[in-house]
Amino acid sequence: MRVVFAGTPDFAVPSLEALLDSSLADVVAVYCQPDRPSGRGRTIRPGPVKSKATKAAVPVFQPERINTPEAIAQLKSLKPDLMIVVAYGALLKKQHLEIPRLGCFNLHASLLPRWRGAAPIQRAIEAGDGLSGVSLMRIVEALDAGPVLAQSAINLCEQVTGGWLHDRLSKMAAGLLIENLPALASGKLKEQTQNISQVTYAKKLNRKESWVDWTGSARQIERQIRAFDPWPGCMFSIEGKTLKILEASTTSHHESATPGQILEVGPEGIMVQSGQDAIRIEKVQKPGGKAMRVADYLNGHSVRIGIILDTASHEKG
Repeated sequence: MRVVFAGTPDFAVPSLEALLDSSLADVVAVYCQPDRPSGRGRTIRPGPVKSKATKAAVPVFQPERINTPEAIAQLKSLKPDLMIVVAYGALLKKQHLEIPRLGCFNLHASLLPRWRGAAPIQRAIEAGDGLSGVSLMRIVEALDAGPVLAQSAINLCEQVTGGWLHDRLSKMAAGLLIENLPALASGKLKEQTQNISQVTYAKKLNRKESWVDWTGSARQIERQIRAFDPWPGCMFSIEGKTLKILEASTTSHHESATPGQILEVGPEGIMVQSGQDAIRIEKVQKPGGKAMRVADYLNGHSVRIGIILDTASHEKG
């Protein structure tokens, strides 16, 4: 099959690699978002998918807008049998969907219809879901609304982080694609319409969310810490210093205290009152510094019991 692949970040790389290694697929082109400035130096670097495609000598196209007549004509000139989309970063329109002979299909990092949208991995952890996974679906014009052809699920333990789940689902997506590639070629996959009543949306991550709101429950804060690891992270300010929380645990606390108030300080961690119960901060990182256990942080920093941490920092952006 003549296959066009569309993807941009590292999540999509294993799926592209799987297609390049498949005897059923001839990857004739790769579409990526235009190169953007990144890092502290705001240096323009090629994205992970572009780098992989370039090394494999596959033509790469990066239209600023994929919906222009020129971009549509370009895609049509490739005469694809199949188009596979993985975290590309732009919505395809009807004109695109009608071009490939076998259709356009997307690999999405959730068990649709749960968590349509931009940040399904993090929102699943943040919500305390017991399951996550990947879905192979036929693309329609509406966001992540197409019929599902296949899914692969994974149980979420209470220690899973956003970074770990990202990497795991990335590999699972590639496996699901290759497993179903013969059926995609033959058109024999059964399509299941999504149940509209079960749809949830995973809104895009925002840096403003990284500031801990101590009025939330300890369970909610702990899930957010894991969900937002590695980005955008969970931050708080203590004694005028900003710290990122890398690890924390919840603990029951029923005495009267103000959310954000420090209850205990010791080698095991810094215990802070939340809106319900308390959370023990166990591992932190200073901006630009190394990760460290709280015991090590306390060797060089004084933290007073009883002070109340800022509960409005999350609104500062």
